[in-house]
Amino acid sequence: MGWFWAPLRQTAEESAIGTTSTFTQDELTCPVMHTSSSRSKDQINLLNYMPHDLTKVHEGQKLDLTTQRTISSIPKGSEKGKWEYPSAQQMYNAMMRKGKINGNEGDEDTIESMVQIHNFLNESCWQEILRWENRYVQRTNVQPKLLKFMGKPDNLSPRARMHYYLSYIFPNTFARELPFDRHDWLVLRGDPKSRDTDNPGYRKVRYVLDFYGGPDDENGFPTFSVDVRPALDNFVNAKDRMDAFTLSMLQKYVHSSKMLKDGSVKSNDNNQSNN
Repeated sequence: MGWFWAPLRQTAEESAIGTTSTFTQDELTCPVMHTSSSRSKDQINLLNYMPHDLTKVHEGQKLDLTTQRTISSIPKGSEKGKWEYPSAQQMYNAMMRKGKINGNEGDEDTIESMVQIHNFLNESCWQEILRWENRYVQRTNVQPKLLKFMGKPDNLSPRARMHYYLSYIFPNTFARELPFDRHDWLVLRGDPKSRDTDNPGYRKVRYVLDFYGGPDDENGFPTFSVDVRPALDNFVNAKDRMDAFTLSMLQKYVHSSKMLKDGSVKSNDNNQSNN
């Protein structure tokens, strides 16, 4: 429910500038600000909790990194336009600030690939959110928008914790792995009955995203999975998750029944040919 796999071979190869690069899970943690930051509020963009001063060239930096930013497909909630992804220079400064890289040789070479992976994952997450929101778009004909987001790598979600504990009881069903990162995205859903005076015609819906690392592919590039779902903040979100779970179980049942039926038909055909 709400999972997708993200093999990144092509993206990494296209952006590695002639080098083959792999990344640790810590390096790929989204460079957003944490709520425990000591920076003053006027230095931080409260929509994404990133500081405003991430464009300067870092002291000791040897390579010129681009400051050009890529425009995403994700509409902004607070204004017109779409969200912009961080440039390579912004990513480098953010990773240095968080201590994910130390400015060692090779760090600058991998930043372009890290930006591409970061953008790819966020685009995939938004597509998953659109899948959840599709039923409401069909009712209102209003597309959702992303109001703001926050990284919470140190806050384990109840679902991630539950799956980890269940892995000891059902090891074949649940992976004994904790997410390496978590995001909370606040989405604006079209709702003509909403009483939100700050966002007329929209209702705020919080989504929880747990990021898991997967095995490297055959070329040594990392893969990921992200568990995307509405937070259990209200009855509507709980119903949406229950409906999605029920539909998933029904699809598995229909698929299994079809496989058994097809196998039975083939078995009968073989018996008739043998006779």
